[in-house]
Order: sequence, then C-alpha cells, then structure tokens
Amino acid sequence: MRAALEQAALTEAAGDVPVGAVVVSAEGAIIGQGHNQREELHDPTAHAEVIALREASAAVGSWRLDGCTLVVTLEPCLMCAGAAMLARVERIVLGTWDEKAGAAGSVWDVVRDRRSNHTIEIIPGVLEEECGAILRDFFTARR
Repeated sequence: MRAALEQAALTEAAGDVPVGAVVVSAEGAIIGQGHNQREELHDPTAHAEVIALREASAAVGSWRLDGCTLVVTLEPCLMCAGAAMLARVERIVLGTWDEKAGAAGSVWDVVRDRRSNHTIEIIPGVLEEECGAILRDFFTARR
C-alpha cells in the first residue's frame, strides 16, 4: 500500500484526485503501477487501476493476471472493478472505501457477485487512515 500511496502523490501537479494503484505478482513483485491521470491525459478511463493493470499486462505479456493482487488507495469504481475482473486478478487490497462510487463492497459489490464468471477476494482497510487523509485533504483544499 505504501507504493500505491507513492503513486497517489504523483497526481498533485496535474490536480487530479490522489488515487494510486500497484499490481503485485503472485511472487510479490510490483509489475504495474499507476495514478489517476484523467486531467493530465484528458481521458476518462485514465484511472490509477486501469493504468496499473495495463502496465502489468504488458509486463507479463498477457491480459490474464492470474494470481496477481491489485493494491489501490481507494475502492475501485465500476469501471476499475470490471477491469480487474476481466484481468482475472485474484484479490484487491484497498485502503479506504468509496461511499459514493465504490464497486467492491460499499455502493456495489460487482467483484464478488456470484453471477460473474470470476470473483475477487477483497481485503479492505489497509493503511485506511492515510489513504483517507490524502483524499480529505485534496477535497478540502478545493472547497
């Protein structure tokens, strides 16, 4: 999660929501990383998770990320949760819940929906206070 927090800090210059993500292989190596770049790239899909999943897929040479873990500072939205499912990640470790748009257990729980052909284990609350604080600070400064 510390590596994901480091990624989140990279959003400051572009003024994007500070969310960071890393993909960790089954062997424990970081094979993908990303931070929100929607503002910088003018791309609505440039979420931290999508960028990290793309980098990890390129690193392993496959869209299947079997055995991998997606570590993210904020609970994934519907798009990112769907991307994680399609990539077949084994688990998502998240820092803080997204009570407005989360799709891994708070607002929706698509990643554990038994109707899906792939479900994902969720491990919440890792460095929750730190992950929540960077988001609170970001939004407080803009209000």
